[in-house]
Amino acid sequence: MIINILYAATAFSVLLGVLIFFYAQYQLSNARRLLSASKDKVNNDRREFENERRENQLKIKDEIYRRRKDFEFEIKKERSEVDRLRNRLNSKVDDLEKKESRIDDIRHELQQKERELLRSMDTLHLNENKLKKIYDDLITKLESIGSMSKDEARNALLDTLEGEVRLANEKWVQKMEDEARERAKERASDIVVTAMQRYTSDLITPYSSGVVQLPNDEMKGRIIGKEGRNIKSLEMATGMEFVIGDAPEVITISGFNPIRREVARRSLEKLIVDGRINPTRIEDTVAQCESEINDIIEEKGRETILEYNLQGVAPEVVTTLGKLYFRTSYSQNVLKHSIEVGLFSRMIADELSLDGEVAFRGGLFHDLGKAVTAEVEGPHALIGADIAKRGGEDPRVINAIAAHHEEVPFTSVYSPIILIADMISASRPGARRETFSAYIKRLEQLEDIAHSFDGVKKAYALQAGREVRIMVEEEYLDDEKTSILARDIARKIEADMNFPGQIRVNVIREKRAIEYAR
Repeated sequence: MIINILYAATAFSVLLGVLIFFYAQYQLSNARRLLSASKDKVNNDRREFENERRENQLKIKDEIYRRRKDFEFEIKKERSEVDRLRNRLNSKVDDLEKKESRIDDIRHELQQKERELLRSMDTLHLNENKLKKIYDDLITKLESIGSMSKDEARNALLDTLEGEVRLANEKWVQKMEDEARERAKERASDIVVTAMQRYTSDLITPYSSGVVQLPNDEMKGRIIGKEGRNIKSLEMATGMEFVIGDAPEVITISGFNPIRREVARRSLEKLIVDGRINPTRIEDTVAQCESEINDIIEEKGRETILEYNLQGVAPEVVTTLGKLYFRTSYSQNVLKHSIEVGLFSRMIADELSLDGEVAFRGGLFHDLGKAVTAEVEGPHALIGADIAKRGGEDPRVINAIAAHHEEVPFTSVYSPIILIADMISASRPGARRETFSAYIKRLEQLEDIAHSFDGVKKAYALQAGREVRIMVEEEYLDDEKTSILARDIARKIEADMNFPGQIRVNVIREKRAIEYAR
């Protein structure tokens, strides 16, 4: 048993040794094969490297050869350019030498001519001295013959020529002025007449009345109320005076503010229709009418602006323009009058090739100040100009408004245009309700008041009675007394006359000396 086991172990050992030997032989064979493959790869890599090296060497040689050829070509080209420049430089040197030779020839020629010129100048100087001596001898003989020196003769001749030229010039200037004045007068008349013919309007524009008709005389008592409560409430709420006279079924509303007067008239008419007349109802009705009037003012202002397509008009100006609808002057509605002035101004400006838009705005806004004369003191032209200035209007428009009664100087041609258009609108047939006799009587009264003062030489009522121009004796009154006279005449006009707006008292004291050269 043991021997079998040992035998088996020995056989296993031998078999294991054989297996190990064959495995070792296998591994050795693989190692030799791998080594052989590695050597082949190395040899292949070496051959490829040698091939690449040879190819690179060939490429380098080719590049060197190519660059050598290029370099040789560039050198050849540069050498050719240098040769060309050398030849050109040599040619220029030859030209310069020729020019230098020519300059030397010209220099010699100029020197020769200079010598000849000097000889000619010497000869000319001698001749000039001879002529001067002859001229002096001639002047001496002329002075002895004419008994007058050379300077005296020159001055006499110049004085004669100057007088003749001045006389001819004055006659020519006078002739041109006369012709220009005649042409301007004809042109101005044609423009004004054309503008008046182109405009059509109602003969009499609507105006607001201050008289309220009553259904019966019993209504007067109800309006007065117990102990006069109702009429006092009306007067306090409206700021107007209600005159109840002997005329049957009529109440007159008196006051300077046309808008407040219209509020009072409407309020009284509504109270009469409603029949309930008491202080509380009066206050409510007046407030309602004030709101209605404000709406009408805004509406009239906007309607006018939109109708004539005006842009950039300030809200204050629009509202003030609407107030003119309730303002009258000699029974002429001021808003209608302002529109007429704007249209006339634009027509005249178009005829003169001026800006019709500026002229229309100046004419439309020229009486803005009349809407607030009850609240603001001063001339309505200056008040209206201030309103337009706050509204951002064009300076030409502002000056036209301020100067349309000549209270400030004109600064543009549009100012006299608006003044003329204002006169056309005020004087056209049917514009004002005032009768011709009353108009003449008022002008005569103005002139009579002015003539009633000592020192007054002449007095003229101008601008439909808006101005009285007075000439005084310059020897009788000095400047201080003239100022006092203007103030005294204004006070007497205020005391003796009833007139709308204001009247300008213009007292002139001057001394003139006039001569004519013919």
